[in-house]
Amino acid sequence: MNVRNLPAPMKRVVHLGSRSYGRLTSDQRMLPSFLICGGQRCGTTSLYRALAAHPVVLKAVLHKGVHYFDTSYHQGIDWYRAHFPARRAAEKVAERYGVPAQTFESSPYYMYHPQAVARIAHDLPYAKIVVLVRDPVERAYSQHHHEVARGFDTERDFGSAIALEPARLHRQEERLAADPEYYSFAHQHHAYRARGEYARYLSVMAQHIGRERIHVVESERFFVDPEPVYDEVCAFLGLPSNLERPPFEQHNARPRQADMDPQLRRELYAYYQPHDEALRGWLGHTPIWRRG
Repeated sequence: MNVRNLPAPMKRVVHLGSRSYGRLTSDQRMLPSFLICGGQRCGTTSLYRALAAHPVVLKAVLHKGVHYFDTSYHQGIDWYRAHFPARRAAEKVAERYGVPAQTFESSPYYMYHPQAVARIAHDLPYAKIVVLVRDPVERAYSQHHHEVARGFDTERDFGSAIALEPARLHRQEERLAADPEYYSFAHQHHAYRARGEYARYLSVMAQHIGRERIHVVESERFFVDPEPVYDEVCAFLGLPSNLERPPFEQHNARPRQADMDPQLRRELYAYYQPHDEALRGWLGHTPIWRRG
């Protein structure tokens, strides 16, 4: 059954029933061996679909992103397990292909939430992390368009949203870090400029998880030439790349909005210069969007 095509009320019933059954059988279920943790609007859905099509990968049940380690941690680990396949399904995959099955999810907010990576390190001490990065100016513009389209931002002008960002995010990161039960709508949906400071978030992630367990992908490479990038990710995750290959498609893309104001583009490009320079240490080269 393709749940995505169901009417919203029926979809909610199916999700509730699945989670209820999943909780009852949580001790028989897998936990992820890897996560896609961001960045938002960097192609995470496209990479998720490609990896979910791998023959030895069992994706999360019903949801691409479970959002356990950011906004639902209070639900507990049994609730989280309820979102993943049964170990018996993994055993069948292993019997067929001769390698262990893996499961995963993709929640881009994990990269940004101040408590998420520490929670991941505690609950999934051996999990690997995949992070996608993209031209941060384009990423911010795309996110704003996305949030407006979803009704999560009423400020339709991108320049105005950037100007409002410091006030909207004032002390939100500190409050999220200090209070496990605090939720910030603005931090999740209005951090357009801040989310392009990739190296800052990767540094925190490395402190908790270990740099050797983090793999960074340039989205521009993945979109232009997906097969070698896919093979690199598979090698990092220990997935055989010589089995059936998935179709490589872009998902969750929105039609291009009007061009960004040139002056604002120049200002953002300059703002990200030190952050992009710090990212070189992760990529091993100058980011694609800084070349030429």
